[in-house]
Amino acid sequence: MLQVKLIVTGDDFGYCPRRNQGIVDCFLAGAISNVSLLVNGSAAADAAKLARRHNIPIGLHANLSEGSPVCEVLKTNSSLLNQDGFFHGKMGFRTALSKGLLNMSEVKQELKAQVELFHELTGHLPPHMDGHQHVHVLPEVRQVFAEVLEEYGIKYTRVPIEPGLHNCDWIPPSLMDFYLGVEEDSFNTVDVFTKHGISSSEHQQQAGISPFSRRVELGSSVIIQVARHLHRPEHHGQEHVCQQHPECHRQRYPGAHGQGTAGQDSDN
Repeated sequence: MLQVKLIVTGDDFGYCPRRNQGIVDCFLAGAISNVSLLVNGSAAADAAKLARRHNIPIGLHANLSEGSPVCEVLKTNSSLLNQDGFFHGKMGFRTALSKGLLNMSEVKQELKAQVELFHELTGHLPPHMDGHQHVHVLPEVRQVFAEVLEEYGIKYTRVPIEPGLHNCDWIPPSLMDFYLGVEEDSFNTVDVFTKHGISSSEHQQQAGISPFSRRVELGSSVIIQVARHLHRPEHHGQEHVCQQHPECHRQRYPGAHGQGTAGQDSDN
């Protein structure tokens, strides 16, 4: 009998205290198998402590689109920042990239700084690393991202190719356009990552919690309930842990007050 290993990752660990607790609760209930840390989130240090306390496998959720850089020299006068001094946002980052406004050496500098901060917070390098809001599969960024992973010996990432995406007729057209763009970028990324010796669970077809597939061992009824919850149209694109607590976003990046994130659904 074919055995399937489904790895379910709780993204945005470090977002805020409530998000952290929600993710820990999911891990202890058997609904997720590992987490990915936002090192520039306001509760990143607390998240790292929680991971150690509960023996939660933890990787890096590299963030180039929300909040502020962790690299000191990039916190002012950087191509990664908007006029308010924060990252450009999910769509703003893509717009700046398409216009040739982003300095790839600064992208690399920030990614390396986030790896180093992850090491400082957790005591080890991330065993897996991916990009918040899928920025790691974007043109140009994918090459820099792969180089950083290879430099640090990080062998695993996520390539968000979603089986069954085209059959999700409940997704609004504007969101579908975004996800199809992510899918196209992902297909174009596979060869780049393979060249640099980086593997992805998506190379082995995932059991589909579409369009939010993650990487956990199938078998717990809790997982099935989470899958059903995420698949319901009214929950699509929402923040599943903190959606009832808007103050969490203000806590996440103190002083940002939502700058660089307006108009986004913060997927992954």
